[in-house]
Amino acid sequence: MKQLSSFLALSVNGGDRISYTYDTIDPATGDVIDSNTKESFFVVDEGLRAHVEAVRDYIRENKLAD
Repeated sequence: MKQLSSFLALSVNGGDRISYTYDTIDPATGDVIDSNTKESFFVVDEGLRAHVEAVRDYIRENKLAD
């Protein structure tokens, strides 16, 4: 099984790109088969794009506002 360990939303060339890292774990033993695997994709789904923008809005309004 794969377990997400981190993700990051980036603005790239006017679009959004999600980069993520995960570990692959043997479900029977719990042993780590592979760790720190990195992958990424461009956000093309409008629902996902809205969620990414909602996180950005939250940060702007709650963490960056004076």
